[in-house]
Amino acid sequence: MTFRKTALAATVALGAMTAALHAEEPIKIGVLHSLSGTMAISETTLKDTMLMLIEDKNAKGGILGRQIEAVVVDPASDWPLFAEKARELLSVEKVDVIFGSWTSVSRKSALPVLEELNGLMFYPVQYEGEESSKNVFYTGAAPNQQAIPATDYFLDELGIEKFALLGTDYVYPRTTNNILASYLESKGIAKDDIFVNYTPFGHSDWSKIVADVVALGADGKKVGVISTINGDANIGFYKELAAAGVSADDIPVIAFSVGEEELSGLDTTNLVGHLAAWNYFQSADSELNEAFIAKWKAFAGKDRVTNDPMEAHVIGFNMYVQAVEKAGTTDVDAVRAAMYGLEVPNLTGGTAVMLPNHHLAKPVLIGEIQADGQFDIISQTTEVPGDAWTDFLPESAVLKSDWKDLACGMYNTETKTCVQIQSNY
Repeated sequence: MTFRKTALAATVALGAMTAALHAEEPIKIGVLHSLSGTMAISETTLKDTMLMLIEDKNAKGGILGRQIEAVVVDPASDWPLFAEKARELLSVEKVDVIFGSWTSVSRKSALPVLEELNGLMFYPVQYEGEESSKNVFYTGAAPNQQAIPATDYFLDELGIEKFALLGTDYVYPRTTNNILASYLESKGIAKDDIFVNYTPFGHSDWSKIVADVVALGADGKKVGVISTINGDANIGFYKELAAAGVSADDIPVIAFSVGEEELSGLDTTNLVGHLAAWNYFQSADSELNEAFIAKWKAFAGKDRVTNDPMEAHVIGFNMYVQAVEKAGTTDVDAVRAAMYGLEVPNLTGGTAVMLPNHHLAKPVLIGEIQADGQFDIISQTTEVPGDAWTDFLPESAVLKSDWKDLACGMYNTETKTCVQIQSNY
């Protein structure tokens, strides 16, 4: 009996020691953002955002009494490198979660690795939808939370009759524009009145494309540009518009990948009046946003601005913290299960809710560029639930995602079957 008691005491002591040692281990967060190359203009800020959030949380005691360690890598705007760096973070660095990617091609590069190794990634940027991985939480906008409302604004408020869909040549612009072309035709816009053009990352010579856009209005119809141009190619595009004497009154542009950070490197004098659609702008009037801006400037410098993908990381990080504390562990499956239905305040004054399809309910904002590089918010909705599968492509209209109850990201509502569990890369 004495031996049993001694053995039991030893087992309890060993368990306590193991728990204590584990409690001292940091929670490791991988930061997978390009710090060089064409996307560094946008992604470096997201790396800095994560470092600020982690520093702030550590100062408050960390998560579950454990400090947080940031593991930063640079996939250098090289899409295959996102897969390599994701594998390095999960297999070598043993991170508990990843916050990262901007372009859809970089996210899709990392997806097979995330699903193979059961990693978890928070993706903070607007994207084309048509995807729902159990290993990704999409904290940016789906098309129904950005592209469709922006198009409605052009149709209903500005009376646009001809559309130039200009994008960088990769999956996000191409899929988004396929959705928008279908949507516009359903609204009575003729195919001949929809001009679509794609350019490579880093494209700089915009003279012919801008001339083609201007020529669309030769018949007197009102022309508008919907821009899915990404990265530093935006600088040349807006400069060419100004050089051609095109104002927002002549041909308004509404952009999905231009925010305060991108505008901070431009002379915005000739851009006043052009538009962007996001779920957040720095100019949002709320006490929480005011406090966030002050914290950011104290951390990164007084001239640094905030933007939508930063807010998406704030929401994602706060939800991750809540989920880990709710689950009592960083185990990916337990954290995933704890995520559904979580609510955190967004910076515009409302509440972000995590849905079973791994998307958020978020408001849609349309902002008008001001001379100081900020946006005047001219339209704002209540929270719109993100839709993983668009209603405007026939093959997608029958699909839904529900990882909570159906354990499926691609469920066919007509056949009542799960089409596939892993993503269609």
